[in-house]
Amino acid sequence: MRSLPLDDPGTPPLSGPVRYLWWLACRQWGILLVAVLLGIVLFACQAFLPLLTGHAIDSGLAHGFGPDLWRAAGLLGLLGIVSAGAGAIGHRYDIANWLRASFASSQLVGRTVSRSGHAITAELPTGEVVSAVANDALRVGELYAVLARFVGSIVAYAIAAVLMLRVSVPLGLVVVLGLPVVAVSLGLIVRPLQKRQVAQREASGRLTTLGSDTVSGLRILRGIGGEGVFNARYREQSQLVRARGVEVAGTQSWLDALQVLLPGAFVVVLVWLGAHMAVDGTITPGQLVATYGYAAFLSWPVQNATMMVQSATRAHVGAGKVVGVLRVVPSTGATPGSAPMPAPGAPLVDETSGVRLDDGRLVALVSADPDESAAIATRLGRFDDEAEAGTPVTLGGVRLSDLDKAAVRERVVVAEATPHLFSGTLATELDVHGPGDEERLLAAIALADAHDVVDSTPDGLAGELPEKGRSLSGGQRQRVALARALLLEPEILVLVEPTSAVDAHTEARIASRLVDARGGRTTLVVTASPLVLDHVDEVQFVQDGAVVARGTHAELLGASGPWASAYHRVVGRSLDEDTPAGGLPTVALDEDRIADEAFDALLEQQSADRTGGRP
Repeated sequence: MRSLPLDDPGTPPLSGPVRYLWWLACRQWGILLVAVLLGIVLFACQAFLPLLTGHAIDSGLAHGFGPDLWRAAGLLGLLGIVSAGAGAIGHRYDIANWLRASFASSQLVGRTVSRSGHAITAELPTGEVVSAVANDALRVGELYAVLARFVGSIVAYAIAAVLMLRVSVPLGLVVVLGLPVVAVSLGLIVRPLQKRQVAQREASGRLTTLGSDTVSGLRILRGIGGEGVFNARYREQSQLVRARGVEVAGTQSWLDALQVLLPGAFVVVLVWLGAHMAVDGTITPGQLVATYGYAAFLSWPVQNATMMVQSATRAHVGAGKVVGVLRVVPSTGATPGSAPMPAPGAPLVDETSGVRLDDGRLVALVSADPDESAAIATRLGRFDDEAEAGTPVTLGGVRLSDLDKAAVRERVVVAEATPHLFSGTLATELDVHGPGDEERLLAAIALADAHDVVDSTPDGLAGELPEKGRSLSGGQRQRVALARALLLEPEILVLVEPTSAVDAHTEARIASRLVDARGGRTTLVVTASPLVLDHVDEVQFVQDGAVVARGTHAELLGASGPWASAYHRVVGRSLDEDTPAGGLPTVALDEDRIADEAFDALLEQQSADRTGGRP
């Protein structure tokens, strides 16, 4: 068995659900073929059991415990062993087919969501995306779990029909003609069942969307007193989902009942005819037993056929939902870049604002409007090709939208102001590309001044963080995100307000270390903090969406011009916000410096212990 999920789920066709289901079948044709062959073996063995049983009875009645009886009994035992083995192994392959198709669908949805940016929420409700993973992917996989038994049932039906025709033409015709009538009768209920399943799926998707929207905006709802209104809406939608579920269950109950009633009536008719023929001497007692055996056995293929129709219906609905998600055009990289990648060290330029990042420079971007500078930084990371078409960003003179998206992501990394953390170990959160060595992780933690995160997390780097890093404070989450960005070591790093949630002392230490960590590599820091501005090579001041001044922080403070007073207000306001009344206490600064030096010494000692004192 192959481990799941697979590394590459592939690129599916998006023309429709049927084409998608066929593509999945072709992707796993090997294990699907094995499952089908095992299903055929299982049901073929079952189809021969009534015939051998009847032959054994006739041999016993005619010759007693002779060779024919023992031979038939031996064949029955052999068929039982083969049938049991095929069933056990086949079930394993059925589950493998189910899981592989389900995981592939989930991976494709996850990949689309991760690559589509905000386009996914613009086109589809959140509930549709969640349901595609939590529900529809499993429904798609279920089809391949029952396929093998369905094919085996068809083969068993054909074998039973031929054998019954050899025993008796009238009985054989009852099997050949009666069983399809039973199957068609059951199939008449499947169509209304499908409609009600679709209605339930739509209602369930809307409920999931409403729930996710309510939870994400719960704090705002409570603030404006709208919590009760949304609770009422959720309750109403929940009752609608319940009603749709009851409708599905009602139709399903009729189908389940008829699955027992109609094959049971078929058994009664076949046994009644067989009994009369046995009394008349047309068939032997053993053939009568075989007739009953076939009548009882063939109810199993009927149930499998009905189950196949149900699974195919659910899979068709689920595949349609999955394809709907996969059709979302991503915000970036919808068309592969055709331009050659510029050489390393090429300048990154926002043509609209005039922001320019030259090779090896540590630049700060300052604006009176934080949203304005954050928007420029976001453009530098290429997050929406369509929206940014009128505000092009170039790397070495080539538009980012014309370059390969994966290559751009390797060279340009944007760490946004709001850090996003997932559940997992602290080491995993820091090193997103795989397990990194502890020394690198600790060095990044030291640069981001996040040693308190390691201390407060049980088991340190191996400790588990809850979803969204809720166990951490806002400043701790921000410093973990900064350490994560620094660990990537990209050619161009853009940091949006990386120290906005920390105190002034911590900010000063981070700014000093950032200069050493990013020395010789291009870095942009969006900030108005003088504690950071004092350490950068150049400050670019933006007004009304365009750069109006460049220079060091000291040069801009001493310069004159129409923009100078605005610059003074921005950095002065930031200083007022960061500085407590009475100025920066010298004792506190000395204590922080001592703690900082002690922590650096501890890192050096740990490194020396691991390397045996070697540099």
